[in-house]
Amino acid sequence: MPIYEFECEDCGAVFEEFLLRKDEEVVCKNCKSKNIKRLISSVAFKTGGKFVSSKEGGCASCKIRNCKGCH
Repeated sequence: MPIYEFECEDCGAVFEEFLLRKDEEVVCKNCKSKNIKRLISSVAFKTGGKFVSSKEGGCASCKIRNCKGCH
């Protein structure tokens, strides 16, 4: 089951959903709005003993600016 990341265009909440099909209806977990957009999720992988993220700001799961601080 792929995990997709969404942002509500009404309240600004960002949340993840497990979807079996791309056509499944998704509503905001915060305000129940259907006015949402799918985000491009970041990916992290390990290479040469270090984690590398597809986002400049570090891994999606932490607030550290670069992965050298936690990996």
